[in-house]
Amino acid sequence: MLNNIDLKIIIQPIIYIVIGIIVYKIIKNIIIKASHHANKRMSEQRKQRIKTINTLIINIIKYIIVIIEILAILANFGINVTSLVAGLGITTAIIGLAFQDMAKDLIAGFSIISEGNYEIGDSIEVDGFLGEVVFIGLKTTRIRHFNGSTYIVANRYMDKVINYSINDSLAIVDVAVAYEEDNERVKKIFNKIIEDLKGKIPNATGELRLLGVNDLSDSSVVYRVVVETEPTKHYETQRFLREEIKKRLEKEQVKIPYNQIEVHNGK
Repeated sequence: MLNNIDLKIIIQPIIYIVIGIIVYKIIKNIIIKASHHANKRMSEQRKQRIKTINTLIINIIKYIIVIIEILAILANFGINVTSLVAGLGITTAIIGLAFQDMAKDLIAGFSIISEGNYEIGDSIEVDGFLGEVVFIGLKTTRIRHFNGSTYIVANRYMDKVINYSINDSLAIVDVAVAYEEDNERVKKIFNKIIEDLKGKIPNATGELRLLGVNDLSDSSVVYRVVVETEPTKHYETQRFLREEIKKRLEKEQVKIPYNQIEVHNGK
């Protein structure tokens, strides 16, 4: 027959495990329900970030509970937990030195996710590589270039990032017109183009504006028009404006100069 001490040694570890599971599930449910309530007012990118943070927090809590349970069970069997923890501290320090780069990545990854300096879907530039963020992990970030190539960067190197998706972009179009064209007439034509294109410019978030003469080049007067667009959509808008402006200038018979080479006979 088992005496009371034997029963205590057997039953207490089971109780510790059951309590640990219950505590873990309660905390997990609280975190999930809280984030689910907040997600109703968030964009898809922010939902992804919150989901990643929740996963990290839940895993950390799980490991803490497991460690506490193991120490409690060992103490239940009469093992000197204090000495064991001191020994583990030295071992952890050695492991930490060996894997310090990984630790830096994990810390940087948590900082990136929590601060939201960039999110999945943003267009960013890192070390001269420009592309769309397709994955943010605790260790690495993946950026896909517009030609399909993917740049995988350790998070500890993501300290100098240019994010093109935070603010609106600016579409800039320079139009060269021949010197012999009347300046006032050209400006009137541009103003008419601006009026006709109201509400028709793709991705525009502001009004198309004529800034005036931007340059006096060797063979032309260069006029500049600008319009604010949705983040990173300025290239598409610039192509649209060039096509429309070219058609209107041709219709008004405004001469657009181009480079020419004169060949003279040596006689």
